[in-house]
Amino acid sequence: MSNGGSQWLFWHRLLRNPLAMAGATVVLVLILVSLADPWIRPYDYREQNIREILLSPSPNHLMGTDSLGRDVFSRMIRGTHISLLVGFVAVGIATVIGTLLGSISGYYGGWTDRVIMRFVDVMLSFPSFFLILAVIALLEPSIWNIMVVIGLTSWMTVARLVRAEFLSLRERDYVTAVKALGAGDMRIIFWDILPNAMAPVMVSFVLGVAAAVLLESALSFLGIGVQPPEPSWGNILTEGKDNITFAWWLSMFPGMAILVSVLGYNLLGEGLRDAMDPRLRG
Repeated sequence: MSNGGSQWLFWHRLLRNPLAMAGATVVLVLILVSLADPWIRPYDYREQNIREILLSPSPNHLMGTDSLGRDVFSRMIRGTHISLLVGFVAVGIATVIGTLLGSISGYYGGWTDRVIMRFVDVMLSFPSFFLILAVIALLEPSIWNIMVVIGLTSWMTVARLVRAEFLSLRERDYVTAVKALGAGDMRIIFWDILPNAMAPVMVSFVLGVAAAVLLESALSFLGIGVQPPEPSWGNILTEGKDNITFAWWLSMFPGMAILVSVLGYNLLGEGLRDAMDPRLRG
């Protein structure tokens, strides 16, 4: 089948998958809310009002207020921007590192492959969450440190996926042909093989964003992630824990946001995987 036919079949399968479309809708809404953040917030997310402390949801404050009188709806919108920023940047870092190492490992094989894969095994032997906790504890908690640390500790799966693709693709006839024409290794790796190995990387990227959003929320909930007054779904949830007996909205809204966001990314990722799986085509 031609490349155009394969692309048509991919989009046909994806668009006919209702769960994937539901996930794509959630992701699209989150991205639009994040981009429109400065214009759709009814209040400054840092503005405090001691006369409006812990107000329940109302027309003036759609998601109520917190213990400092700040509008929760405005903070949730800002938290959407923070969560997407952390998710996309952190997973982008992990994808670049994993793709580079996986490409080199799968293409060259031999001792290069063994050294890189043993390094991957060593990294995987550490529990990721506790490794991140240890690194964050040594650094100043900030959104940029979180993004870098998550990216530097979550590239191993991408490296394995890319390596597996390269081990298969490097034996194809077209690779042999471009070698015979005198193409260099870097040209073959990044121009001829890598574009054909990106399908599982794209799926891994989408699923990785969900994991990064969940991880950032967990770190912020523990107080070592995004620091106040910058809002995050995780640190809003922390305040909800402290006031759970009489301010239910501080727990429900960020909890639902995390649930829907992670579910949306997972549904879209699974839909992409099904649409790209050649065993399901036909």
